[in-house]
Order: sequence, then structure tokens, then C-alpha cells
Amino acid sequence: MTPETILFVDDEDHLRLAARQALHLDDLDVQCFAEAGTALSHVARDFPGILVTDIRMPGMDGLDLMARALEIDPEFPVILVTGHGDVDLAVQSMRDGAYDFLEKPYAPARLISTVRRALDKRRLTLENRALRRQVGRRDTIEARLTGRSGIMTRLRDQIRAIAETEADVLIQGETGTGKEVAARALHRASPRGDKPFVHINCAALPADLIESELFGHEAGAYPGATRARFGKFEHARGGTVFLDEIDAMSQPLQAKLLTAIQNRTISRLGSNDPVELDVRFIAASKRDLEQAAASGDFRADLLYRLNVVTLRLPTLAERREDVPRLFAHLVAEAAARYKRPAPDIPGAVLDAVSARDWPGNVRELRNAADRFALGLALDIGTDTAGDAPDDTLAARLASHEKSLIAASLAANGGRLRDTYESLGLSRKALYEKMQKHGLSRDDFAEPD
Repeated sequence: MTPETILFVDDEDHLRLAARQALHLDDLDVQCFAEAGTALSHVARDFPGILVTDIRMPGMDGLDLMARALEIDPEFPVILVTGHGDVDLAVQSMRDGAYDFLEKPYAPARLISTVRRALDKRRLTLENRALRRQVGRRDTIEARLTGRSGIMTRLRDQIRAIAETEADVLIQGETGTGKEVAARALHRASPRGDKPFVHINCAALPADLIESELFGHEAGAYPGATRARFGKFEHARGGTVFLDEIDAMSQPLQAKLLTAIQNRTISRLGSNDPVELDVRFIAASKRDLEQAAASGDFRADLLYRLNVVTLRLPTLAERREDVPRLFAHLVAEAAARYKRPAPDIPGAVLDAVSARDWPGNVRELRNAADRFALGLALDIGTDTAGDAPDDTLAARLASHEKSLIAASLAANGGRLRDTYESLGLSRKALYEKMQKHGLSRDDFAEPD
């Protein structure tokens, strides 16, 4: 169907022909049907068109067709075509959700004007839904991937840009950086967001059952397979398959996965019949897959299929300014999860949290937040595991100073007076240091 299609239903041939000619002459796309069932199969919540139907028809009549269409989408415009004796019935139908009605015989100009008004209404409805979805998706991404650092802002922008597409995605990042969180945010922000998200940990699947788990099997495919079973790929129909730790997958299985991604079909074990796949693939790895492909540990052709778009998740060390706010966010989440009141977080704790290295990244920080929410002592000394040999003392001191100022700003909700007093600085000195480190009070202000 082309955009803005009119579904016209009438059991009389000459009326369908006349309607088609009139609408085509006005550059409107129309599909004509002699019975209601076929027309109903085209109606969907995102269908960019309208329905025009006669009331009196054999089988499913126009009123039943309207009721079924409005069950699919209560805002779907339905125009009823009535005989002279059906006007009262048509008026009642408008109270039941019909957009308008036409009384036979109607002039072609009346048909066209009514149809165009209904199409305008449908276009506005779909545009408003798209805007609401976009706002909701932006909120979802922001809530799942918090942080005001430049690197996190760019990551969220990347996810928003690719969410509407069908491109397969590769997510790379160290342990604990939130690869699954990013995958779920991408799924929720996509048109597939209300369909299944199937998480497959490739490192945890038993080697002797992995093919059956992914592709499914027919009864008798192997000893113990007493009945047919869908695999995880089929369970994800319409949604997203998340292949976590894909670098742990064996080479033979990589070959089969490549075929499935390339052809969007699979065959269950014990069957030669292809099964169509309507899924999006997101893969994740903590290893650099380009290096793994170069060393022969990972198939290069599979890598090229997966990394249509590559997202790289930063470590906490790369976004230290996010740590205080992220810690506070995780403490609030933990308190809600454990059904406890959210505790106040002293500035000294945020200072220490910000200054500490987090080699386990967000996962390790979340564990610390859980302990704090439960009232347990935190081991958050400022000792670091060691700095890069080419990192100068001046650079390390500057980084530490920036982290401390950011932590104090976060603890004080961006209030400058409270911040410079807690740090023992003058107002002018705080301004100069904030300018030097690229810090803005707006980034730490409490939301309204």
C-alpha cells in the first residue's frame, strides 16, 4: 500500500468503478474491495489511510467492518455509505465512532472532499503519535543511560539516530559499562520496542544444546527431543535478539549465525524447511572484535555483518564528572528496590566516590550504591590502581581537582555559594576553576 490509501468497500461493481475513477482523477490512491474481510486485513494501527464502506453488504456488513476496524485503532477514520433509509442508522454510527457518512447517490465532489478531510485527520493522528513516541523514547534513553558528560550525550544521540532504523548494531565496552542497558534502551526506542527483547548470553549456553536453543528443533531431531520446540530466534519475532558475549561463540556456530543474519532465515534441527526471521540483531563484546578477527578468533565476515553500526560504551574513568550524579541516581534506585527511604548522601561521600577508580565500572558503582542504600559501610578510599606511565603529575592533579569540584557541585545542586564555601574557595577562585575545567553550574542544578 502507498501512503494515504483509501480502502473502498462496496459489493456493487459499478459503484466501485465510479469511486475508483473519481478518486484517481483527483490523484488519490484507492484500493477497492467487493467484501469486508479482505479490506479489514489491511487495517492496522499505523495504516496511513482511511476506510469508506457501504453499510448494506452480504456477509460482514459495513457496521461490523467499522466496529472491527475501530477495535484495531479507535481513531481510524471510517466513512459510511448509506441508502436513503439508513440515515438514522448512520447518525447513530457516528456516535459509535464513524468519521462521517455519505448518502447515495452522492456527487463525486462530495466523496472527494469528505475523503480528503478524513485523510487530513488521519495524517495528524499519526504525526501526533510519532511525536509522542519520540518524546517517550528520548525519556527512556535518558533514564537508562544517565550522565551529562559529552561522551554520554554523544552516545545517546547515536542511539536516537539509529533507533528508527533496522540496522544491526555491535556494542563494545569493558565489563560493567552497561552494554545490556544500552541494548535495551536501543530496543525500547525503536519501532520494535513493544515486541520481545530476547537476551542470549553466548558464553552461558551449553555447547551440546546451543543450536537447539537458538534455532529450535523438530520432534526426534536428537535423543530426548520428544516434541518440536521454538528456538530463541523465533521467540524474538518482531523484536530484537541481543547476542551478549558473542566473542565466546564457537567458529562453526558463527558460520550458522552468519547465514541467519544474512538471509534472515533459519532451519530448525531435524528440518530443511526455512523459517523467516523478522528480528533485529544487537551483539555485544568486551573484546575488540577487529583484533579478534585479525587473529582468527572471530569470523571477519560475521563482524562485517554485525557492525553496520558500532556503539562504544565509555568506562567511568572516561566520564568522571558523571560519577557523583550517577551514584546518587543508583542509590535512589536501590532504596526504592529495597523499599527503604532514600538516604542523604554527604558531600564527603560524593567526593570520595568521585575520586575513586571504578575498574568494574557502572556494575561496581551500582554495588556500592546498593550497600550505601542499605546503610552498610563503603570501602571507597582514594587509592588508585596506578596511572598510565605517560600521565603527568599536573594532569593527574587537574583531573582530581575537576572531580572534586564536580562532586561538590552535584552535592550542592549546582548552588555556587554552598560549593565554594564547602571547598574553602573564594567565589572568584571557584569561577576560574570551573572555567578552566569546562564545568557549568547548569549541569548540576536540581531539576524543577
